[in-house]
Amino acid sequence: MIRFEQVVKQYADGATAVDNLSFEAPTGQITVLVGPSGCGKTTSLRMINRMIEPTSGQILIDDEDVQSVNAAKLRRGIGYVIQHAGLFPHRKVVDNVATVPLLLGESKAAARKRAREVLELVGLPGDFADRYPSQLSGGQQQRVGVARALAADPPVMLMDEPFSAVDPVVRDQLQDEFLRLQREIGKTIVFVTHDIDEAMKLGDQVAVMRVGGKLAQIAEPSYLLAHPIDDFVADFVGRDRGYRALAFAQAPDLPLAKEPTVDLGASVDEARRATDGRWLLVLDDGRPQGWIEPERITAPIEASMLHRGGTVAAADGPLRAALDAALSSPSRRGVIVDADGQLLGTVRAHQVLSAIEEVDRPEVHEEDIAPASQTVSGETP
Repeated sequence: MIRFEQVVKQYADGATAVDNLSFEAPTGQITVLVGPSGCGKTTSLRMINRMIEPTSGQILIDDEDVQSVNAAKLRRGIGYVIQHAGLFPHRKVVDNVATVPLLLGESKAAARKRAREVLELVGLPGDFADRYPSQLSGGQQQRVGVARALAADPPVMLMDEPFSAVDPVVRDQLQDEFLRLQREIGKTIVFVTHDIDEAMKLGDQVAVMRVGGKLAQIAEPSYLLAHPIDDFVADFVGRDRGYRALAFAQAPDLPLAKEPTVDLGASVDEARRATDGRWLLVLDDGRPQGWIEPERITAPIEASMLHRGGTVAAADGPLRAALDAALSSPSRRGVIVDADGQLLGTVRAHQVLSAIEEVDRPEVHEEDIAPASQTVSGETP
């Protein structure tokens, strides 16, 4: 557990970066600090490993004041991931990752062995270890940065906008991989971002900070969306927060329709016989691949002919995914699949909206939210 107790950071010119900050980051969970530029989130993060020293207050890791620990020793026991990975360009990937184990006294052979293990853990197995950073994509370099932070198996990881320098598609993939990894390793993580969508997706709890380093509200994502404490938090989490909150509402049994389908490779005649409608769903081994307009095809169906607009939603997934699937589909029919990706049927947006009316907002109990001591001016969320 990481605990901030009335932490202040004031610079020599009188500027206050962090003002009386108090909150807890629970063991084994992801706490996300989010807020506008100048709100002190990165300063707060860097005070945990003493890259910045606080002016007053205490920061404790498992009840030990970080000021009582030698700074170099403290940092070697904390994983740290930054925006641009910060890799040594002249060293192979395996040696970049082995840096901290070597500093901790492990032999070169043991450090390299550990490096290869964590590279495999983050999805970079085999010959990736022997490449140089310049031979990797931006997303792969960020994975190396995460691997390096994990190499010494630290109980605490600090992550400062680690995925913001990559394109949106890669960023989404890295977020999914990061969540998968956290389910396996269960680290105590403090994560900084300016992106509220990223905060809501990754955080077990989200701390919204105001300019000047004041904590506005800290709570679980679903509670934060449903119950912002004031107009600042409401505006920051977005005016579409009701829609975002659907990501935390489990989809009920939706009224699925049986959808006419055809397989990849089907002939023109087979496709036109399969439906009298405008759109036809194309499958490959029972898994949806995309939509096609039978009247427009002139050759056997290939993957390049398909309209892939529209997400595919899992039957046991959130309501937001089901609504997204229906709204973004070219046929206006959302595709619903089972856990193995097999087609179950389709649903229309108005049917999902009807289901939303029948589903209560996620229930939040008093014990699930931050105590008064963790919010501004003693207010409860």
